[in-house]
Amino acid sequence: MKWTDTLDIAIELYEKFPEADPRYVRFTDLHRWVTGLTDFDDDPIKSSEKILEAIQMAWIGETE
Repeated sequence: MKWTDTLDIAIELYEKFPEADPRYVRFTDLHRWVTGLTDFDDDPIKSSEKILEAIQMAWIGETE
């Protein structure tokens, strides 16, 4: 997965952290969790606030 695979990342986060409420996850934690996913294969430095926000919004969509 790459940073642009926001929906795939969101689904994996939803499955890996079912107890987490994505509305309250700090971007520092979100970045760490994404880069720690088994299937994630991108440069950690390429993330941005915009990308993390897109992942967070997709994750929120998965919880609804």
